[in-house]
Amino acid sequence: MTVTKDERKGLRTWIEIDRKAIRHNFNVFKSLISKKTKLMAVVKSNAYGHDLIQFSKEMEKLGADFLGVDSITEARALRREGVTLPILVLGYTMPELFAEAAKDDISLAVSTFETLEAISKQSASRRISKPLKIHIKVDTGMHRQGFLAEDLPKILAFLKSKILHHKSPSILIEGLFTHFAAAKNPAFPKDTKNQIDEFKQWVTEFNKAGLHPIFHAAASSGTLVFPEAHFDMVRIGIGLYGLWPERAVKSYLKNRIALTPILSWKSFITEVKRLPKGSKIGYDLTETLVKDTTVAVVPIGYWHGYPRALSAIGQVLVRGKNAKVLGRISMDMVTIDVGGIAGVAPGDEVMIISTDDTSPASAEGIGGLLDASWYDIVTRLNPLIKRIYK
Repeated sequence: MTVTKDERKGLRTWIEIDRKAIRHNFNVFKSLISKKTKLMAVVKSNAYGHDLIQFSKEMEKLGADFLGVDSITEARALRREGVTLPILVLGYTMPELFAEAAKDDISLAVSTFETLEAISKQSASRRISKPLKIHIKVDTGMHRQGFLAEDLPKILAFLKSKILHHKSPSILIEGLFTHFAAAKNPAFPKDTKNQIDEFKQWVTEFNKAGLHPIFHAAASSGTLVFPEAHFDMVRIGIGLYGLWPERAVKSYLKNRIALTPILSWKSFITEVKRLPKGSKIGYDLTETLVKDTTVAVVPIGYWHGYPRALSAIGQVLVRGKNAKVLGRISMDMVTIDVGGIAGVAPGDEVMIISTDDTSPASAEGIGGLLDASWYDIVTRLNPLIKRIYK
């Protein structure tokens, strides 16, 4: 995949997304689930930094069954762009937006009785003009969103009164779901297996009550490590972007499954200069050159999403070789050491984030340098940087 100079004309920095790699990762997850199991592509948070609209349209082309977003704002953006796939808002939705969700055929996660009552009241008062699709969120151990086990009888009583006994219900129970707290470490499966067992109790009771929604529990790790948790649908986020949910999952499965990172972030050198030993670099002069060297300036910084914590330790790639970040990373610029790379000149391309996950300049590599999550790295990439899909 190569972006031409014409495609990046006028851009000081850009992000490239590899469509072939997207297809590969999608097919990996499709191969892990049965033909009856649906696949939700989780595209929240600007598709984990990969561009909400463009990535969602790729998922629609490839045959995803659902899209998962965080907010009604993201869902509306997708509908405005003509995306017709079912969309589930996984995060909290304010009551004043229920009618709009119903109108635009956007499904909502419901995790409190207050939200259920608000939906019911608005439906009764005709503020919601068409049935609202909801997914009941169950807390089986994450202890974040969701109804607890002791809420099950009350939930069923409420749903029976509002749905089963009405010819034209104002609420449609489209899904029942939970989320795993610790599925990323295959060596310690007990907590996840306990969550699966508790969720199965909800599934059983819903079926007994005559409610047969889409049951879903597994995200990327759960899908990879716990096939018994696939149920009717899986929710795949980080894996579709070619990034492993956790190093432990990668170590456990890398000989059987190959994921391909789809994102690379690039810029170019704007200035090159020779500096003598002892020169101090950047704000607060925090780094001193230990030898004569050549330094270069790259026009990206922490505003663009390059972590300031990488000051003096980060690595980028110039002409295929590592170039160390020197001194403090600025808001819009970074200085790098190119003394060991022959012939560097203004205009040379710089790889800020590589698709080679063994490189210190990859999302995984940066996460390793910072002892941080690569989820953090890609989702914080400035949404104003142009994403070029190839």
